[in-house]
Amino acid sequence: MSKFLKSTAILAALSLTATPVLAEKLGLGRAALTEEVAAWNGEISPDGTGLPAGSGDAIVGEEIFADQCAACHGDFAEGIGNWPKLAGGMGTLDREDPLKTVGSYWPYLSTAFDYIKRSMPYGNAGTLSDDETYAIVAYILYSNDLIEDDFVLSKETFLDVEMPNVDGFILDDRAETEYAQWRVEPCMENCKPEPVEVTMRATVLDVTPQEEAAVSDDVVVAAPKPEAETAAAAEVVTASFDADLAAEGEKVFRKCSSCHQVGENAKNRVGPMLNGIVGHAAGAVDGFRYSNPMADAGEDGLVWSEQELAAFLADPRGYMRGTKMAFAGLKDEGDQAAVIEYLKSYAD
Repeated sequence: MSKFLKSTAILAALSLTATPVLAEKLGLGRAALTEEVAAWNGEISPDGTGLPAGSGDAIVGEEIFADQCAACHGDFAEGIGNWPKLAGGMGTLDREDPLKTVGSYWPYLSTAFDYIKRSMPYGNAGTLSDDETYAIVAYILYSNDLIEDDFVLSKETFLDVEMPNVDGFILDDRAETEYAQWRVEPCMENCKPEPVEVTMRATVLDVTPQEEAAVSDDVVVAAPKPEAETAAAAEVVTASFDADLAAEGEKVFRKCSSCHQVGENAKNRVGPMLNGIVGHAAGAVDGFRYSNPMADAGEDGLVWSEQELAAFLADPRGYMRGTKMAFAGLKDEGDQAAVIEYLKSYAD
């Protein structure tokens, strides 16, 4: 296209939606009408203003997320490589190295909806329908244990979701309260007579050299248990069974079903099938290729007692460094107990 034609096209576009300032300054077009601006304005406020009609739940959202988002953010919103984690991080904001996710850090759900609708999926922004966006946001909330999988997220229910960190932010009033204290002529010489000393080391960022022994990537955090202890744990796991709790666990297990199967004809998938896992030795399901740490733990005597399973489910990668389990974990102890009870109903 010639420069003339390009310029003509730009001027034509400006003439349709010229702001009052441009219209007056350049003499082009007219000010955009309120309804014309509204047709392009997708802004959504924390109070729900601007939310479109539509709805979606985590069950539908899981499929859309797997197709549109999982390549970067993982099947469970756990993040892949340098792509951000969207789930987890609860209770880490007071640590030196907090994990800031939609669930742990973002104060307003409207931010998630607005950003996803405008900017996602990566490389194909703006292609998601309102229903698809509601469903994806619902799945992210579900991955953070903030809603149940059948909760229908919509314009009407949007404010029913309480974000954990909604009170974690304050109004930025520094312009009024602080600027006057430091907006003065800067000191350019002889400003700090005392010598400069290193007072802290940037260990959190891993940029300060440390003389420490190298740690193998195959280190297993779960220490081997004495034979007597593991045998006792194996006896405890089958002592009782709560059918009602198992029924609750079946619902929670949906978070696991993308990778694991149970029941008749269960097969190994991304993760091993879990029939008979309670009381079973770790890393011992036939035909499944385990990570080295998991296989080593099994050889060292680790048995999946209810206590060990609960610890693993709460934080898989924290429990066992190097595990292939990508799931961020079940933080709620009730969910852990329910899933374990459900697994107990599928013996070998």
